[in-house]
Amino acid sequence: MSRARSALTWTSRGLRVAAGAAAVSQLAKAAKTAAPLAPMTAAQEPTGLQRPPSIGVVIPARNEADRIGPLLDAITTAPGVREIIVVDDQSTDDTAQIAGAAGARVITGEPLPEGWAGKAWALQQGIEAATSTWVVTLDADTRPDPRLPKATVARAIEDDLGFLTVGGKFECPTPGARWLHASMLTTLVYRFGPPGADTPPDRAMANGQCMTLKRDEFLEAGGMSVVADQVVEDVALARHLAATGWSVAFLDAAELLTVRMFESFGDTWKGWGRSLALPGVESPARQQLDLAVIVLAQVLPLPRLVLRRGDVIDLALLAGRLGTLAGTRSAYDRADAAYWLSPFADAASAVALARGIASRGVHTWRGRTYG
Repeated sequence: MSRARSALTWTSRGLRVAAGAAAVSQLAKAAKTAAPLAPMTAAQEPTGLQRPPSIGVVIPARNEADRIGPLLDAITTAPGVREIIVVDDQSTDDTAQIAGAAGARVITGEPLPEGWAGKAWALQQGIEAATSTWVVTLDADTRPDPRLPKATVARAIEDDLGFLTVGGKFECPTPGARWLHASMLTTLVYRFGPPGADTPPDRAMANGQCMTLKRDEFLEAGGMSVVADQVVEDVALARHLAATGWSVAFLDAAELLTVRMFESFGDTWKGWGRSLALPGVESPARQQLDLAVIVLAQVLPLPRLVLRRGDVIDLALLAGRLGTLAGTRSAYDRADAAYWLSPFADAASAVALARGIASRGVHTWRGRTYG
């Protein structure tokens, strides 16, 4: 073997080991995570003269007539919920009529101000309109257990959290969606660890599909205005609040929340692919470093072994990748062959991540362009 080839081999090994170490450091967090969100227990219920905290639910909605019905059916009878506010964000369908008929208070969203992204602006209006002490926000594509709002508020109070978001169980109705979605989810675990993991403020994660916050304190801290122009407003908000001293957390809530985000492979590619790289939240250098970890530690081991060019490093990395399948299984409502074969979609996920980086934060969503 020539010196040049030998140097290249050792460089390749060194990079793969470094990427693997970075990934393993995140995967290892699964051994010590905060307990998942669970229904409120009798011990958590107020006693004596204590009054239960008032809870308001805020739902931002733009052209969600086809999806908002099941959410409202579940939440209108939710215990502890005093008010339900749907912010109709300039919809052109029957979103407002459906919400009003279900008993929600419908607010007609004001035109989008300059410098604001649509969801952040809708949330700001809804949180300002709420009169409850605590606000739980829910996206129209969520399917919560009626016990969810009360459980999230109880957990925030118990853990002294100022800002809590939770991740639910994903409902992916087609094999293509399950195949790609499971792979994309794994890229997040490789970069940030699982829900409930301890992360520094500048790497904090969040899920804006369900956020819990104390209304007055949140608005005093600037509300959604601190992330007004962000496409990935949930993660940006968690990191901003954590950096300013707030206690924030991102927990698993698969027992109490189901989410149906995308219907097909194409929907998943387009919808989640736009935010997978966390545009506007992560620096370009950090994005590139994360992409390198995904390519070297998650994507390459399987094809290298299939092509008989692998080594013990690839075997170890592939074992870790297969282990994530067991770890993320509870995040899906069903796990068929498409789910278990999702490592074969890792290259596509890496491409989606690269496309998100290349977009430099410019995205079109629901007829609006941001960035």
